[in-house]
This record gives sequence, C-alpha cells and structure tokens, in this order.
Amino acid sequence: MPLDPQAEHVLDLVRKAGLPEFWQLTPDQAREQYMLRVAKLATKEEIFRVHDRRIPGLGQDLTIRVYEPREAKPGERFPVLVWFHGGGFVIGNLDTHDHACRVLATQADCMVVAVDYRLSPEFRFPVAVDDGIAVLRWLTLHALEIGGDPQHMAVGGDSAGGNLAAVCAILARNDGYPKLAFQLLIYPCTAPEPETASHRKFAEGHLLTRNTITWFYKQYVRSPKEFYDFRFAPLVAEDLSNLPPALVLVAGFDPLRDEGVDYAKRLIEFGNRVTLVNYEGMIHGFLLMGGAVDAARRALNESAAALRRAFAAGRQNV
Repeated sequence: MPLDPQAEHVLDLVRKAGLPEFWQLTPDQAREQYMLRVAKLATKEEIFRVHDRRIPGLGQDLTIRVYEPREAKPGERFPVLVWFHGGGFVIGNLDTHDHACRVLATQADCMVVAVDYRLSPEFRFPVAVDDGIAVLRWLTLHALEIGGDPQHMAVGGDSAGGNLAAVCAILARNDGYPKLAFQLLIYPCTAPEPETASHRKFAEGHLLTRNTITWFYKQYVRSPKEFYDFRFAPLVAEDLSNLPPALVLVAGFDPLRDEGVDYAKRLIEFGNRVTLVNYEGMIHGFLLMGGAVDAARRALNESAAALRRAFAAGRQNV
C-alpha cells in the first residue's frame, strides 16, 4: 500500500517548515518543538472530568492525570487503563497525549490514568520503568479512592510508552499483581537495537528517523549491556507466557514496524491472545494527528473497542 495522502500532507508540512530533527536539539528544545508539532495536528475531545494528582513513587512523588468518562452511578467503579505517553523516553508529557487519553476514556467507558514518568537524560533507564510499576502498585491499593476498579486494569501506550506498557505487563506478571486485563501497544519499540528491515527502509523521510531513534536511546540507556535488559527491550525477554491479551498496532511506513510485528509474534508463540493490526499507509506518531489524519481517529476507536471488550470479558469471568 502507498503512503496515505493525509500522512504525505503532514510530511510535506514538516519539510516546508524546515524544522531541525530532534537529535539536532537539546532535550529541552526537542520537548518544546514536539509540543508545538502536536498542538498543530491534534484535536480536543470533551470529557466529563480530568484532574491531576500527586502520588508517592520510588524516590520522589509522581504526577498522574485521571480521566473520568462520565459521572459514575452510585457504587460504580470504572475499569482503569494506565497510559504511558510516547516520545523516545526523552520528550512528550501529559499534555501531548491528552487528546488520545480523552478519546480512549470516553470510547472505552473506562478511567484513564496517564503517568507523568520521569524523562531522560535527567533520569535514565530504568527510572521510567520504576515509575510505571510504582503507579501500578499504587493503583492496586488506592484505585477505589479515585473511582477506579483495581480488579480490572490494563496498560497501554504509544512508541516508548508502548515499550513501558509491555515491560510493566511482564513485571506485573512476575510480581503476581495487579492482574491485568489487557495491554494496548501502539507502534511500540521492543528491540535492543534499531536493525530491522523497516529501520533501514524508513531511516529517513518519514518523520521519525534513524538518527532521532539512536539519539533517544543514547539519552535513555547508560551502557551497552542495558540494551539487552528486557526492561529496555521486551522482545529479548526469555519468558513471555501468561501475559494479558494484547492489541499490537503498527504503521506501515514506521521504522518501528517490524519490531512491533516481531513482538506480537513472540507473544503468540508463548500462547498469548494477540491481535496485530497494521495501518499500512501510516507513519510513526499518526495517533496524535487527529486534526489532519483520519486514521488517527480510527486507530483510537479500534483501541477503545478492544479495551471495552477486554474489560467486559474480565467482569464476566469474576
């Protein structure tokens, strides 16, 4: 399938703007530029209520943003999606992914808890993972306080956030809690090194470049041996059995495409239930381009429908 015309239009806008790539900037400059890019392409979704909350983490308090899809009925508790934003572990924040969280909450009729995990290079691997697990553990004990159901939780994220969601699913299985109902992995990075065929084929010209990917990883990882730690590269985990059902969504013109496909295949090989969807004409990051790319809304709706089914199935099994 050729590149989607709407994705091509976004690439044309970026080329005409003449903006430097993230790897040519400082982390703070890259964060500012990413915010501006997202703001130009995103849309706004109405939702019942959104509020931020500080919770204890490992070493320091963390911020979570809680999205409530509607007013709860008396005694009702919403299932919870714990969401990790993308951005190469270096950029991105609660605001860049606000629209996606709003759509997922309203369409899946669930509470979304977005994690403001600490970014690199100020906080390197595995701090982001530690923050994610800290939030999952806190919700296991305190979800009822914010109107969530700790017995029906899922993890999800895009790109680096998809990596963190996958890793947290493995660690939650290892810990024995919380028992997760689902994992939503949107063009996740999963491999120890960017050496797949899609990395080579789409190294330039499709928004996320090889130079930017390697720059992100150098900001995040401190030593070569950490590239083969499953907490960085879940694809190399020895045991991927007994993990929650997954929707793995990839984009056809994305350098990360093949490692997302490879991770879905490994999950299946270990007996997990997996749905793999390839948005063939899309580029990396399209989920946040709802103001310009129709496929963004379709992907969010598909993700929300899968979440809704997973939560419903979990409640039937109680």
